[in-house]
Amino acid sequence: MSVGMTTIDNNAHPPQPDAKANVSADMQAVARRQRWQDWLFHRGTQLFSLLVLAALVGIIVSLFVNAWPTLQKFGLKFLWTVEWDIVNEEFGAAIAIVGTVLSAGIALLLAVPLAFGIALFLTENCPAWLRRPLGTAIELLAAVPSIIYGMFGLFVFAPVFADYIQAPVQNVLGGMPLVGWMFGGAVNGMGILAAGIVLAFMILPYIAAVMRDVFEIVPPILRESAYGLGCTTWEVVRRVVLPYTQKGVIGGIMLGLGRALGETMAVTFVIGNANRMPTSLFSPGTSIASVLANEFGEAADLHLSTLFALGFLLFVITFVVLALAKIMVIRAERAKGT
Repeated sequence: MSVGMTTIDNNAHPPQPDAKANVSADMQAVARRQRWQDWLFHRGTQLFSLLVLAALVGIIVSLFVNAWPTLQKFGLKFLWTVEWDIVNEEFGAAIAIVGTVLSAGIALLLAVPLAFGIALFLTENCPAWLRRPLGTAIELLAAVPSIIYGMFGLFVFAPVFADYIQAPVQNVLGGMPLVGWMFGGAVNGMGILAAGIVLAFMILPYIAAVMRDVFEIVPPILRESAYGLGCTTWEVVRRVVLPYTQKGVIGGIMLGLGRALGETMAVTFVIGNANRMPTSLFSPGTSIASVLANEFGEAADLHLSTLFALGFLLFVITFVVLALAKIMVIRAERAKGT
């Protein structure tokens, strides 16, 4: 057999330079298309973020511009003046600020422990068959419109609160020294405390849902390790779950506080809408949101500017509260790092 017949001819199929060039061109085209897609995605998300920032700045500027006549006339004393005389155009924000802060503070004091207990039960102790329906029920509470809470507070909660809570508490504690003044006033089911309780019902599902979600993201190995060392459920929550989810817990509380500070209709129904400084938990009062709801439709001139000034103050109060919460989180993170 001839040797030439078994020799492989390497030159029989020479490389195709055109094919290589086509593959290289296709790869370059794909790379260019991906770079354009990345650029468009980056600029698109950046635009969305800037739109949110622009909307926020626009709201602040519009509030400030419309509130300027009131701020220019009354100055800083607008913050601590209790006068609210529409006829003589003498206005002060102290009563509305106090009512807003008190009702939101009462709501937080009541809602945060309840929300913490609900979230803890759902993530640590709840049976599997009950976890989903109970969690869904809590989330549905957040979807209830505020006007429904207001109607419930006025027609259902207020009469029960007056007959079975206000009257007995006033009879027992109303005459005691030091604390008796806190439970004075008319027993009609309305007032600062009633508004705080209704607000607590409203913000409870928000805080509980956020706490439940952040508790669930704790890695199971951390819990199992703690239980393996002999920790109780409370020790696991205090030493493992809460440190790991601190930011989320504070964020949920701030979400509820923001809802409480800006709530309008529910508070308007039950707070009493009295433009006087509250002297007890049972006395009627007002809030910034309820003043806006009650008077904005008929306001004009300086009165209208004053309502814009109240809205601007509500924004400032919310911003200050959120800033303080952020500072607390940063300090806690630094303390853990050291």
